[in-house]
Amino acid sequence: MTDTIRSRIRAIIAEQAMLEPDQIDDHATPADLGIDSLGLVESIFALEEEFDIAIPFNANEPEKSDFDITNMGTIIAAVERLVSLKAA
Repeated sequence: MTDTIRSRIRAIIAEQAMLEPDQIDDHATPADLGIDSLGLVESIFALEEEFDIAIPFNANEPEKSDFDITNMGTIIAAVERLVSLKAA
């Protein structure tokens, strides 16, 4: 299931960045991918809708939130955690 979640997250982010999913590297930041703040908000809404989760409003402040949007790896890990909490 984790690979499926990763693939779906990559597809959502790739669509926003106008890239192919295989061009999305775990170390890439949203800025590296050409995603501005509005695009990031749209991506967050798409992730919430896709996985039926609620991403904290302060996700852009990792020191204040459990959801870290620093790079793709941290975004994937945070979404996976929220999905697993929802399933529990």
